[in-house]
Amino acid sequence: MAAVQNGMANGHGNAFTSAFAQSSRRFSDIPSTIDIQVSMGGAGPSADEAVEINLEDLFDDPTELITVMQQESAGKNVWMTVALAYAKQHKVDHAIELLTQGLIAVAQSAPRDRLALLSCLCWLFLWKSREAPRVVSSLSADPSAKTKDFYLTESTRILNEASHINPSFPPLFLARGVLLLLKVSLMAPTKSLGGGSQDASERVVMLKQALKSFDDAIRVSDGKNMMAVLGKARTLFSLGRFAPALESYQEVLAKMPNLIDPDPRIGIGCCLWNLGYKEDAYNAWKRALELNPASPIGNVLLGLYYLQSTSHLPTSDPKFIENYKKAMTVYTQKSYKANQNVPLTCATFGAHFLSMKMLKQAETLARKAIELTDVNAIASDGWYLLARKEHYLDDIAKAADFYRKADEARGGDSKGFLPAKIGLAQLQAQNGDVEGAKFRLEKIVQQSKNIEAIALLGTIYADEVFANYNSPIRESKAAETKKAISYLETVRMAWKDPKKNLSPDSAILLNLARLYESDQPEKSLQCLLQVEQMEIDQIPEEDRPDDIEDEQELKTALRANLPPQLLNNMGCFQYHADRLDQAREMFQTALNACVKVGERDESMDTDALVTSISFNLARTYEAAEMKEEAKKIYQGLLERHADYTDASTRLAYIALREAPSGDGPKICSTLAKENPNDMEVRSLYGWYLSKAKKRIVHLHEDPEQQHHKKTLQQFDKHDRYGLTAMGNLNLLCAREMRRDTDSEKDKRSQIYRTAVSFFDKALQYDPQNAYAAQGMAIALAEEKRDFASAISILTRVRDTIKDPSVLINMGHIYAELKQYQKSIENYESALAKDRGHDFQLLACLGRVWFHRGRQEKSLVAMQTALDYSRQALDLVTDGRQYYAFNVAYVQFQIAQLIFSLPAAKRTLAALNLASSDLDTAISSFEKIASQPAPPFPKHDLEMRAAMGKNTMKKQLDRAAKEQDEFETKNREKLEKAREKREEEVKRMEGARRDRERVEEEQRERVKEERRKIKERDEERAQARAKVEDERRDREGSDDEGGKRRSGTTRSKAGRKRADADDDDLDQDPDAEKPKKKRRLQQKGSSRKNFKSQELIVDSDDNDSDEPEMQDDSPTPPPPRSRATGSEDVEMRDEDDDEDLFDAPSPAAATAAPPSSRSAPRASQRKRIEDDDEDDEDEPPVEKRRRVGSGDEEVADDEPLNPIEDAIDDILPDMASSPDA
Repeated sequence: MAAVQNGMANGHGNAFTSAFAQSSRRFSDIPSTIDIQVSMGGAGPSADEAVEINLEDLFDDPTELITVMQQESAGKNVWMTVALAYAKQHKVDHAIELLTQGLIAVAQSAPRDRLALLSCLCWLFLWKSREAPRVVSSLSADPSAKTKDFYLTESTRILNEASHINPSFPPLFLARGVLLLLKVSLMAPTKSLGGGSQDASERVVMLKQALKSFDDAIRVSDGKNMMAVLGKARTLFSLGRFAPALESYQEVLAKMPNLIDPDPRIGIGCCLWNLGYKEDAYNAWKRALELNPASPIGNVLLGLYYLQSTSHLPTSDPKFIENYKKAMTVYTQKSYKANQNVPLTCATFGAHFLSMKMLKQAETLARKAIELTDVNAIASDGWYLLARKEHYLDDIAKAADFYRKADEARGGDSKGFLPAKIGLAQLQAQNGDVEGAKFRLEKIVQQSKNIEAIALLGTIYADEVFANYNSPIRESKAAETKKAISYLETVRMAWKDPKKNLSPDSAILLNLARLYESDQPEKSLQCLLQVEQMEIDQIPEEDRPDDIEDEQELKTALRANLPPQLLNNMGCFQYHADRLDQAREMFQTALNACVKVGERDESMDTDALVTSISFNLARTYEAAEMKEEAKKIYQGLLERHADYTDASTRLAYIALREAPSGDGPKICSTLAKENPNDMEVRSLYGWYLSKAKKRIVHLHEDPEQQHHKKTLQQFDKHDRYGLTAMGNLNLLCAREMRRDTDSEKDKRSQIYRTAVSFFDKALQYDPQNAYAAQGMAIALAEEKRDFASAISILTRVRDTIKDPSVLINMGHIYAELKQYQKSIENYESALAKDRGHDFQLLACLGRVWFHRGRQEKSLVAMQTALDYSRQALDLVTDGRQYYAFNVAYVQFQIAQLIFSLPAAKRTLAALNLASSDLDTAISSFEKIASQPAPPFPKHDLEMRAAMGKNTMKKQLDRAAKEQDEFETKNREKLEKAREKREEEVKRMEGARRDRERVEEEQRERVKEERRKIKERDEERAQARAKVEDERRDREGSDDEGGKRRSGTTRSKAGRKRADADDDDLDQDPDAEKPKKKRRLQQKGSSRKNFKSQELIVDSDDNDSDEPEMQDDSPTPPPPRSRATGSEDVEMRDEDDDEDLFDAPSPAAATAAPPSSRSAPRASQRKRIEDDDEDDEDEPPVEKRRRVGSGDEEVADDEPLNPIEDAIDDILPDMASSPDA
């Protein structure tokens, strides 16, 4: 019997379609008129006279009607009907007044009449509580208006009075449940439902009482009270039990598919939404709207659905605009027009007006939502809208109060409203209470891991770090920097999670870029590149060029539409990374972007941007040694801004580098006189004095020292450049001091301590001052000889600044530690950084290579030292005698080294070169000795020159002769060895060709043999196939009328052997068959790679007394055919007629199939011989049963041969085996 559907699925059915206009059935049983019986002359009510009251057009003042009903002693039904008629017209106050007077009128009537009026009055008070304001606003037109609490209190009073009359009155159960629900809705949720706090337990207890009341109402109605089921569903929803609530809503819909007021589909959608099935919730609400298009709740819920879909879309996405318009203009606006007092609609519309900066409308709607709602979450939204409005107007006190109320409406403390908590943290940070804001946000992050809170917390820490940059005295903010990076990187990683569907925020990336700027510039650049890509993605299609196909060219063209500040910052990072071409391109693009920005917004002043970017472009040209282009830009900037001292300073610096003894000093001096208060100019002038001054014996006479001292005393005592320069000056002075006596050593140490104090002050004002840290490292190395600490400091400084001086100092320290390779690496790195004309650095390289060559006794290293010493001599202008001495000394040491080397480690050419250089060194020593101020005593230089002439020269000449003889003999030996080697190579090549020829012949023979074997195998296979075909033809003629078995279905172990005797194959099938004897014997076999076989041997009657001949030895298998690949099959020749059975044993039935050659098989051979005398009269077997192949051949009209019965006993299940 087919199941009958109870109701219609979700309101659909044959008799009910969406086109059918649905209307609410509420108050549908109220008649249009009612008659009140009147009395005539006190004779009592007359059945013929009555007063008809039109219930569709009631009096605005019910006083007269009440008087008539009191005078005529109207019954309780009349009072209730008239009251409900007023309620139907939304005149609930008149209805309450009527019922109150009715209670007085029926005070002496039966308790049941009074009970009905009390129940109706309770419901009217509950209705009023739904429409009454939550709180009375100060802006309300009626300050004396009654709140929800008042009506709930009255409802409680009436309900208690009714319960005293009859607590089991069924309508009271439903009323009590609704009353408890409304009371709970005004209670703020606490930490958790069922938590340990008193508030939480009270709320849960009330909800459980409401649930019991609804269950009682359902019980007394035998499950027919659908309003009670709806109340139960609503209670379960409030308890967070969404799945059971969904079941209750679905039960109502199944039993009352036409119900639309209230609509269970709304509840179904809310449950599905909270269970995560948002699309199903949308479908439920959509269906509710199809049935009741004017439903305000259905419209606003669909609006919220589309509004939520925009939360994970960027504002530039077309789908965002489409969904937002649909949410607001299609659904929310329609809901508001249908009913302007729906709190959820007011809150949603208020948020829209707030985003549009329509603050007055937003405030009105927010206050209406707060006043009318009986749902704490909606009240919280209203307070939050007011808080944001006051926050926007910078009214911090009101905003904080509203944020706090929004948070408390949702439970506050650890539960509460997260956006309100974040708003409070923002206000604290704005008021300067940074620690309070951090504490609040860290608490939020610990509880919820909210991305917005993490982003705000990271931004606050980042702002602390950035504020420290501008402080006169910088403090160490390493901990704050680490926290800021950690929080912001957490947000950045969350963007990559597809489940969270978050959009990247450029503000986060820009903050990260600033945090990475000093320590990890590459990461900073990566952040800016990500911001660049985000900006490019937002460029509208009309601004994108259509005629560019190359991706890189297209990106370059699109960059002109980006913010010039972003391009300028990216260019700066490229500059500091020594990628000058990319930096120059970025600055030029930034200038083009400035032009486009000016065209789009004429009111915007782009002059400051153009000036800064042009200056950066000029610095890039300057670093790329394009001095003329740089000077043009600097001069252009000065033409537009004559007071731009930065451009003047760079021009002066270029002049000093190009003409250190010409116009450069004049330009620098003029600039210093014109800008005496500019600290950058004073720093440049101090640098010029350090390069132009001559060696000074006393520090106080040094003009550079006087200049920096004046800067620190009169202009800025915190000037970091001046402090660092003073420390360097003291270092130089201490380094040049004599240290022969103890007093000189003490004075030298005191000056080192003074230098360290200057560096320490500079580091106090700027902990990131790498130059001051470098000075500390130099002091440690020179005074304390603490090379390990010095290297540690310089290594960190090297990672901070790109100045070659750091590498030079590291080279000095490694040279002192005799780690010459590391010293050379650092010197050469410094030389590659625009120091190719530094003769002092070249001299240092020559010295280190000299020490390395002498340590390793390496002629190559000594020659390298000589090359660097000559380069330094070529560049020096003053004090050439010192560098000439270095060249001569290295040449003299090379002569000594090459003489001491064995003949195998030197060459005649090197000896001749060393002899020539020795002559040059002797001349240099004599020339230096003749100058007024030689670097060493004159006598020592003359003695060294004399030793070179008298001793070294002769030693080299003698060594040259010996080397010539050695190399001659060596060449002869090498020539003989070369010839011998060539002969050996030729011999080996001939042997290799012989081997290849033999191998090729062998391969040909093998190939021919394989061909012959293949042909022979094919012939054998054809012969076997022919024999097999003849055998099958004979069997077919013998087995007429039987079922023929295909040869391909037999197992290989049971096939007839291919080389059977012709006599057996040609046996006459019509010959009389002798009687058979049978005897079962088992023959063991040691061979395991064949299937078991049953062999049946027939013997004559006359041979029954003769002993049976059996061969128990295993028969060797025939050779395997290469052509067919068949397995070896064990075959036996018998004189008598035989049947060969291929039946595997039970153990073999589960083994691998016959085609698996490698699978071992346990085989058994059984011979069955018939020696029973009683079977002589049996007829011969016309058909045989073939066991093991899956086919059976049995004569239709004759019994089976007893031999086959024996086989069946032995192998009972083989015929049905799947492997047979």
